[in-house]
Amino acid sequence: MIPAAKPIIGDEERAAVDRVLRSGMIAGGPEVAAFETEFGAQVAGGWTCVAVNSGTAGSHLGLLAAGVGPGDEVIVPSFTFAATANSVALTGATPVFADIEPHYFCLDPAAVEAAITPRTKGIMPVHLYGHPANMTALRAIADKHGLAIYEDAAQAHSSAWQGQPVGTFGEFAMFSLYPTKNMTSGEGGMVSCVDEAFARRVRLLRNQGMEKRYENEVVGFNARMTDVHAAIGRVQLGKLAGWTKQRQDNGAFLDANLRGVVVPPVAPGATHVYHQYTIRVVDQDRDAFAAALTERGVGNGVYYPIPNHRLPSFGLTLDLPETELAARQALSLPVHPSLSQQDLETIVSVVNDVAAAGA
Repeated sequence: MIPAAKPIIGDEERAAVDRVLRSGMIAGGPEVAAFETEFGAQVAGGWTCVAVNSGTAGSHLGLLAAGVGPGDEVIVPSFTFAATANSVALTGATPVFADIEPHYFCLDPAAVEAAITPRTKGIMPVHLYGHPANMTALRAIADKHGLAIYEDAAQAHSSAWQGQPVGTFGEFAMFSLYPTKNMTSGEGGMVSCVDEAFARRVRLLRNQGMEKRYENEVVGFNARMTDVHAAIGRVQLGKLAGWTKQRQDNGAFLDANLRGVVVPPVAPGATHVYHQYTIRVVDQDRDAFAAALTERGVGNGVYYPIPNHRLPSFGLTLDLPETELAARQALSLPVHPSLSQQDLETIVSVVNDVAAAGA
């Protein structure tokens, strides 16, 4: 079976963990501080970054630091992982679900503008699958209506829009460091912050509300990253550029050779980092197509079969046609850096055969 995703953990990561364990400094310390600095420099356009224990915690704390709370609304896509809307709901605010545009699986700016109400505080685009949202249009809408932007960049390490790195368009952005992401710290997240004052608020919230021990300034959480996790993340960060190039090369090979399915387009000026390589199965039943790939040894995944607004946790009935269409058609194929040329050729052969058989 060619796996749909495959974390890459090698001797360098193991050595980094051993170094931390031998040091005796296991909780947040010098490794976390170094990781934050290095991540900000390499991925987040030089912005100050704060490491946390998960991507979801990063979004939650970022929203709280931005002052989002009860009575507020934040516009989010429904076609994404549930953590996006969950992080808004956990603040006491209301996630307002907007539709995606028909090509890139990201928020439709026109749908966002239509969803604005007097209670809207911000817009939370998701750079889904590693493709950036249309930040030019979304920034213009936010400025027109006096709204904030909060980025969900969980899947978009080193992605960019018109040459500007994602994670640098709003008050904050969250990057996930879960094992299957483009790089990992074992588990964790990173929050890029618009300025030092914002970063300080996130640091307070991640550490029980205190900067100095026992001097708790606000009610906070325990969302700290450990030095063990940060040490893994630092090694992975050093490999990210090479892995990203390999993902892009793998995506280009699939683009050039797949038949009978809709390959993922890339918007002009967008840098796609291919966390997922997501096709659309248009003329066949997507789930049957996926099962046929699995039977023939090609791993795959459906991200996401149920739009967030219809999940039992939200239970809304909304008219989001592009979201519903993507939920029926989207299918992600392996694109990770561990794929061999033979793996890529097998993926192409099997997908093309299954597509032809159902045509």
